[in-house]
Amino acid sequence: MSKIAIDIMGGDYAPDEIIKGCVLATKDIDSTLVLVGKEEVIREKLSAYTYDESKIEIMHADEVIEMGESPVMAIRKKKNSSMVVGLKLVKEKQVDGMISAGSTGALLTGATLIVGRIKGVERPAMAPFIPTQTGCSLLIDCGANVDAKPQYLEQFARMGTVYVEECLQIKNPKVGLVNIGTEEEKGNQLTKEAFKLLSESEGINFYGNVEARDIPQGLVDILVCDGFTGNVILKFMEGFGKWLLGMIKVEFLKNIKTKIAALFMKQGISTIKEKFDVAKKGGAPFLGINGLVVKTHGSSKSQEIYSTILQTEGFIKENLVEKLKAKFEENIN
Repeated sequence: MSKIAIDIMGGDYAPDEIIKGCVLATKDIDSTLVLVGKEEVIREKLSAYTYDESKIEIMHADEVIEMGESPVMAIRKKKNSSMVVGLKLVKEKQVDGMISAGSTGALLTGATLIVGRIKGVERPAMAPFIPTQTGCSLLIDCGANVDAKPQYLEQFARMGTVYVEECLQIKNPKVGLVNIGTEEEKGNQLTKEAFKLLSESEGINFYGNVEARDIPQGLVDILVCDGFTGNVILKFMEGFGKWLLGMIKVEFLKNIKTKIAALFMKQGISTIKEKFDVAKKGGAPFLGINGLVVKTHGSSKSQEIYSTILQTEGFIKENLVEKLKAKFEENIN
């Protein structure tokens, strides 16, 4: 039976919402959850719930890495923080994966320094799925590497290909490079060199450049970019989703006629809401780390924690990390 470590003290709504999400997940998972954080706090919060106690363990960690701290200093100095202790459990293979809603920078730094990279991977990348007209596309990277080199983007495409093939069962997924134009010569030095690498790489089904306005159409299965660009895209889409749903609500509540129309449109509105519902999408794994580390939103509440736990159990069952390792070892040899 697999085990998943949860950073109970990380996130805007920790520990209450994190613990609530864990309790919700115990009803639908086979894994055991290892709750890492201040033991007395965890036990006190758990006492308010009824749950299967065999699916929850507690690992004491009395320090907390705050959102505003320097990632490197926090990881080095706070050896007994919930994040560091959780990452060590992954490194020592006492758990099969870890989830945190804490500082992205600290989690990436800790994952790289403590758990380490897969052999052959130059930079880990964060890869969430974003909604599109055809379903969803993988966005890689979305914040782990604000500055990138062309070879990083080529590796992101390789990791993304394995991820999409295993998680979405899409064979030979199409890879697009996010750019300011579709022509090969468009873009900055990074995208021009990355275009050449992706075009020549075996094992990558390269579609070509994809402009931002075409992303929602779902032209490709994987969108490759540096972390700065990816983070802007991700946050814009999240904000746009909230704005769109808010506008729909305002328009349908204007008068009796629009309210009646809303009743007929209820199913369609629910479908749109589902596509943009961040809480049901789960988190984003750090692809390229030699162990399963999943980052979920800092603002995660119980529903998103629940979704991320189910998602992480799926990654474990699919042996995602081992398949990535095999792919890169194959390329090295």
